Amino acid sequence: MKEFPMSFTRRGALAATAAFALLPAMPRLVRAETTPMTLRTTTRVIEVAGKAATVFGIENAQGGAGLILDPGQRFHVDLRNEAGVSTLIHWHGQIPPNLQDGVPDAPLAALNPGESRSYDFEPAPGTHWMHAHIPVQEIAMMAAPLIVRRPEDLRADRQEVVMFLHDFTFRTPEDMLAEIQSGHGGPAHAGTSAAPAMGAMSGMDHSAHGTAPAPSAPAPSGPASSAHDGHDMSGMAMPGMAMSGHDMSAMSGMDMGAMDLNDFDFDAYLVNDRTLDDPEIIRVETGGRVLLRVINAASATTFWIDSAALPMRLVAVDGQPVQPLAGQRFGLSMGQRLDLEIDLPGAGAWPILALREGAREQSGLVLATAGAPVAKLPLLAENPAPAFDTDLAQESRLRAVSGLAPIEGIAPRMVMLGGSMQPYRWTIDDRTWQDRAPIAATSGERMEIMFHNMSMMGHPMHLHGHHFQIVGINGQRFAGALRDTVYVPPMSSVTLAINPGEAARWMLHCHHMPHLETGMMTEFVVSA
Repeated sequence: MKEFPMSFTRRGALAATAAFALLPAMPRLVRAETTPMTLRTTTRVIEVAGKAATVFGIENAQGGAGLILDPGQRFHVDLRNEAGVSTLIHWHGQIPPNLQDGVPDAPLAALNPGESRSYDFEPAPGTHWMHAHIPVQEIAMMAAPLIVRRPEDLRADRQEVVMFLHDFTFRTPEDMLAEIQSGHGGPAHAGTSAAPAMGAMSGMDHSAHGTAPAPSAPAPSGPASSAHDGHDMSGMAMPGMAMSGHDMSAMSGMDMGAMDLNDFDFDAYLVNDRTLDDPEIIRVETGGRVLLRVINAASATTFWIDSAALPMRLVAVDGQPVQPLAGQRFGLSMGQRLDLEIDLPGAGAWPILALREGAREQSGLVLATAGAPVAKLPLLAENPAPAFDTDLAQESRLRAVSGLAPIEGIAPRMVMLGGSMQPYRWTIDDRTWQDRAPIAATSGERMEIMFHNMSMMGHPMHLHGHHFQIVGINGQRFAGALRDTVYVPPMSSVTLAINPGEAARWMLHCHHMPHLETGMMTEFVVSA
């Protein structure tokens, strides 16, 4: 299995040689702007619960996942499709020219196997990611980090660690989607093939059209294993227990029993391609500072990031700085990102867990100083994690470091989010993609959108080609965070302000892949 090295030294900008030694597969890429970087879509074999599985990947020239760019460096990339099926990559959180946004047939066609395409634009700084804009391919892990560092990142005396979250099933994505849509999306069962099933878009139809090459390793024969029992947990703080400061899990809103939280039980939940059977151990300095860049690349799972008694500061969401917020547990839905700053108290080992909302499953990584013992961690927590941000308590506490200039008297455009589990159909303004009613905007003319969710599932709503500011929650106005993906819980409303950009047709959709697959997407059409 290829390594998924997601840590780079805090002194990397001052000692490039040392940084490259610590991160052989994530290039610093300090080179002439005329030399394009390379990315390739591919298939790769990972090990999950002791079984081999073939999944997709997006690899750089050194064979690592995704890209890290330096301050001021252009996104000058040649993308080559070596995945064996037609695909195209969306640069989530970036604001490229519309032609380079990466949605098949909107406006450019997907790349056929063996084809390449060049990209060149000024990237937005922050923690972002890249993924196929084809649901079955994203479910099969066609995704990778895209980190664009700021000048202050080079000056900061801290180590950077990427925490890339995914949900995994041994079943084909088509089988998974069929089971969910049939109303039987309960505990996942292992499929008979480890190969990821593929799809291709034709006129924005998300239907599948082909399959990937067969895996080179043995196919799995059963689901991911359950929790480990009897492991020695002494000397190790366990996330999920008591917290100090504000408690982001103290939800005063809707009862979990009234909501539909998880419509599919995956076989495993991964952090940097690994489970807690064999978590990634990040070596850190005694008493050092860590910037944890968390990316939720899961297709249908919301997570809490839990550090137990280790204090954290939330300093950015979706790549955009926020006024620091202290706590030990923060959540993020599909497509969202968190930047968490952690001051280590000395020597030791500290698990950072990703807790599946409304369930006991957990994954994670471990920060450990040299020589510190690392205890075995269970795959199941003692108690289920709470539902995420049902009353938007976390979102309401966020404040942008530098937001949009306020403009009064704008009437929000109401956008209704709806759907049901039976029949399994998810809509925007009571329409699916096939009969969509685009949202109109004018370039440079401030507008507001109010997402009103009348369904019993939460929806992470992502707008392409723009950043927006949260300016209202359930009718209460405030100057919130800048984002590109906002979570709207059941029976709630969130208002966002946007300065529409390039005159073009941009996608607006739910980032829950089964919801997207069943049509929860429309267009944000900007006119000149």
